[in-house]
Amino acid sequence: MSEHDDKRPEENGDTRADQRGGNGESGNRLRRELPQEVSASVPAARDAPDKDAPDQDASDQHHPESGAVPVPEPEVVPEPEPDSEPQLTGRQRLVKGLWPPRVSRAQFIVAVLLFGLGFGLAVQVASNSDSDSALRGARQEDLVRILDELDDRTQRLEDEKQGLEKQRDELENSSDQAEEARKQTIEKERQLGILAGTVAAQGPGITMTIEDTKGTVEADMLLDAVQELRAAGAEAIQVNGVRVVAGTYLTDSGKGVSVDGNKINAPYRFKVIGKPQDLEPALNIPGGVVQTLEKEQATVTIERSTKIVVDALRAVKRPDYARSSSQ
Repeated sequence: MSEHDDKRPEENGDTRADQRGGNGESGNRLRRELPQEVSASVPAARDAPDKDAPDQDASDQHHPESGAVPVPEPEVVPEPEPDSEPQLTGRQRLVKGLWPPRVSRAQFIVAVLLFGLGFGLAVQVASNSDSDSALRGARQEDLVRILDELDDRTQRLEDEKQGLEKQRDELENSSDQAEEARKQTIEKERQLGILAGTVAAQGPGITMTIEDTKGTVEADMLLDAVQELRAAGAEAIQVNGVRVVAGTYLTDSGKGVSVDGNKINAPYRFKVIGKPQDLEPALNIPGGVVQTLEKEQATVTIERSTKIVVDALRAVKRPDYARSSSQ
C-alpha cells in the first residue's frame, strides 16, 4: 500500500467525524431556533405514528435529530343525521294546535252564554223585522191613519194627566176642601160605575156588526176586538146584551161564543162609547181586527153615531177577601 492509501482511511475518518460534528452542531442550532411548542409536539407525534405513512416514520427514525414536525390530519366532524319527522308548514302547525280542541270548563260556560245571547238577539231582530214588514207593505193612507191614532192616544193621555192635575189644584186651593172632595168623590164613583158596568152610559161612539155565516169566528177574535177598542179609548162596551168589564172572559161554546158564561150567537153586535175618530181607524189598521175577520170570510160593518146607549148592567159583586184599607 502506498502512503496515499494509508492516509485515506484517516482522512476519511476525519471527514466523517467532521460531518457528524457538523450535523450535531446544525441539529443543536435548529433546536435552539425552534419555539418550545414545536419541540413539545415532536415527541407526541412520534408516540402516535401514522400508519398510512410508513416511509415518513422510517425516515424520522433514521434521522431523529432532523427536527421535522409532522402535520396532523384535520378532525372529521360527523354529519348530523336527518330528522325522521318531516318539517311542518305554518298552517299545519296551526291546525295541529287547534285540533283536537282543548276546552276548559270556564271556556265552555262562556261559549254557552254567548250562544244564548246571540240566539236571543237573532230572535229579537227577526220579530222586529216581521212588524216592520207589515208596516212596510201598508198603503200611504193606512200609515197616515196609524199615525193619527198614535197622536190621538197621546193626546188622550195628556188630557187625562191635565184633568188629574186640575183636581189636585182644586183640592189644594179650595176654601171648603171637604165639599170639593165630596164632589170629586161622587164624580169618581160615577166614572168607576161606568167602567164596572153597574150604571148605564150613553155618548158618542160606534156600532160594529160581525156577520158569521160560515161559523169561523172564534172567541179569541172577538177578544182581540175588545182589546183593540180598549186601547183606542173605549169607555163602555156591550156585546149582544152583555156588558164587557175589566174581568170579562170569552170562550168558545159550540157554534157560538160565551161571554162571562152567557152564550151569544152571530151576528155579533158591539156597542162602544168613545171617540169615533179613534175607534174606527183602530179596527181598520192593516193586519187588524177587520182584516183578520175578513180572512175568515166574515163580514164586518162599522157605523159611527153621536149617541150610543149602553144599558146592559152588571150586578155589584162584593169581594170575598179584599176590603177597603180605610175601614
